[in-house]
Amino acid sequence: MDDQAMITRDLALRVCANATEFDEGWIEADSKTVVPFTAPRDTALIERVVAAGRALGVDRLLVCRTRAEYAYEPVTEVAADSRSVVHVIRGWGSEPTDVLVAVEDLSAAVLVTATTLTVAAGPEDFLRPLVGADIEAARTGFAEEARETRDPELLRAAQFYNCLEAGARHARSPRGPGPDLAERLAVRAAAWRAGGAAGPLRTLRGAWTWAMLAVLLAAPFLVPGTGAAVPVAAGMLWLLAQLAWLSRSRTVAFAVLVRVLLAGALLVWPAALVENAVSAALGVPDWVSATYVAVGVEEAVKLAPLPLLGLVARRRLRRMAAVDYLLVAAASGAGFQLAESVLRALPQGPWGGVVPLPAPAFAAFLPGGVAMPHAGVAFAGHGVLTGLIGAGIGLAVVGRRRHGLWLWLVPFAAVWLAVLDHMVFNAAVAEVELGAPLELHPATAVFHGLTGSGGASRWLLAGLLLWCVLLDYRMARAAAAVTPPLPGEPPLGRLRRRAYGRAIRLGVRVPGDIAPVFRWAALVWARLPLRLALTASAMLQEFAVMLVAARRGLGDLGAAWRFLRERRAYAMGAARSGDRPWRRFPPREELRAASRRLEEALLGGAAAAAAVVVATAVVAAGAGAGWPPAGPEGALGPGRAAAGYAAAEAVRHADGWQVPPADAGPALPQPAPAYAAEAVDHGRGWYAALPAAQVPWVWAWGVALVSLLAVGWSVPHDYPRLRVFLREPGRMAGRVLGAFAPGQLPYAVAGLAGLLLPRGVDRTLRRR
Repeated sequence: MDDQAMITRDLALRVCANATEFDEGWIEADSKTVVPFTAPRDTALIERVVAAGRALGVDRLLVCRTRAEYAYEPVTEVAADSRSVVHVIRGWGSEPTDVLVAVEDLSAAVLVTATTLTVAAGPEDFLRPLVGADIEAARTGFAEEARETRDPELLRAAQFYNCLEAGARHARSPRGPGPDLAERLAVRAAAWRAGGAAGPLRTLRGAWTWAMLAVLLAAPFLVPGTGAAVPVAAGMLWLLAQLAWLSRSRTVAFAVLVRVLLAGALLVWPAALVENAVSAALGVPDWVSATYVAVGVEEAVKLAPLPLLGLVARRRLRRMAAVDYLLVAAASGAGFQLAESVLRALPQGPWGGVVPLPAPAFAAFLPGGVAMPHAGVAFAGHGVLTGLIGAGIGLAVVGRRRHGLWLWLVPFAAVWLAVLDHMVFNAAVAEVELGAPLELHPATAVFHGLTGSGGASRWLLAGLLLWCVLLDYRMARAAAAVTPPLPGEPPLGRLRRRAYGRAIRLGVRVPGDIAPVFRWAALVWARLPLRLALTASAMLQEFAVMLVAARRGLGDLGAAWRFLRERRAYAMGAARSGDRPWRRFPPREELRAASRRLEEALLGGAAAAAAVVVATAVVAAGAGAGWPPAGPEGALGPGRAAAGYAAAEAVRHADGWQVPPADAGPALPQPAPAYAAEAVDHGRGWYAALPAAQVPWVWAWGVALVSLLAVGWSVPHDYPRLRVFLREPGRMAGRVLGAFAPGQLPYAVAGLAGLLLPRGVDRTLRRR
């Protein structure tokens, strides 16, 4: 506080619209959560107010009267204990009056009116001692009380603070837009599951995916060169798994990401058509086609799944978190690289040759990168580069209302970086294939060197991912008024109190008359530890929910995963919509019912006794035991491709690709090195030269790869019981197939590992 005491008018005008209502601008400043409630004006209420202040780590509170006749009274600064506050209020006399109690930086306040109405505004930690952990239930309860009593003051407060929909006093459900196509399909699928019609479909899906996995593993023995599909697809899935696990705020299911990966793989063919058409129309040399045409076309095509989501899931797109844009873009890019790598790994022949890409290294962070040491160039992979652009788009779309339009600079910078890395890499590849040196412009070389010559892209993506997660959790905290709480008590309570106290102490010392950029920097320094502490607390609470659910069984673990994801999406929809109508899906009642079921399962008593049967399939990948087999034409498999571009170039000349044998027939024209177009043309030439007996197996191989990526990745809703399976294995075989498709085995492994956790894990989730 300054040496000169603040007067009531200065405090009330900044916080209150009138004597009994908070100012809307003050509420929106930090997206404060507001909860009106009724309570008798007694010492117990003051003790709750003081406890709320202590939850923010403060030891001083500001107290004043808000009516106009007291505008020039000094604001009283008292110790954060109930006796001091009661002493100040009693000093004003016995007549009831409206009282404002606030923390020093005005980030939280309580308005106690002369009647039983009390309004609290601030972060969740401030509101819990006042109204309990379930803030949404407190607001709903106040709305019900206002409707039942028909008290004009309570009804006005309920509508003013959006506990009731404005103009609809008797509406119990908020209005909003209608469902989109994706929501209609989700509702229909839920109805099928409830009616039992989904059981046979799940069994058919499980049997089909296991059969397709067998076809995919057998294809290399019958069609040489197709063995690269398994390690490359596994590497791209591992890339997605790493990003999905790190993206703790994601709302998109992993099954959706795998389908986007498949869509990205199929986009290689449209990209190749556009590249060839543009190159032919412009009549540019091969190196221009590779370094300019291919880069622009591919970076644009890889982002196509985002607008496609807007067509089929328009409402869902508005409930996506910032990190979801990163994941969708990275999945599309990973699929693009999957198709390109598989096509380039096909056997070489008289139609020409391409430089194959190395197989992803599973031990690497974000696999899929390619290094060319002799050229001093590193390519992080399509998944990483497209993920950078997606992260920038997500930050701009989700955070622009909170942080301003300047966030749109982030996607432009990400596009520039991705295009630069991609262009330099394509130039290096074109230099190898054309046998002519291509020198970068000095400015391009300088900028590329500043980015680590492509080596920093992975870590830039990790940094943007962290930024997205922090933004998402901050947005979700702003929606605490409409989302059910997580089971248990939030962890790191002492750390949160200390972080709040530090932010408040430093925040009040920042002058208001300094340059805006310096004030912004000072406030960021004061509040950054608080943001990190709140995010860490939320992440640890979700992790504790998953651990305890895993110990209960596979069914509870799957329910916990779905609830956490749906709760995040619900919170993001509320936070991003602001005052605009938005589509609440799943409905609030269903989400709250799921919350109650999960809390009862985790904290309500004994663990569930259900167990499951897991069919474990061990697939030996790589160069072991003759799989994948080497082709008779000397195909370049993933193992040889990983030897590097210098070795690939030596093999190219040793095999004499430019000089086809006399009996090979007319050679296909050498494709221009436009990367995706080059890979597609190479695949077309390989397919045209196949013997007729191998063509059906190639189609079966393609159908198997598409099928395995399209279905069988969702978290199962129903697991077979071990007791029933042991008694009637024949009848339960269908349910086993339906719950344990190849893509669902990781969920089963995680659930079985959870059953081995000690009993002490339950203590990580404390009762509220």
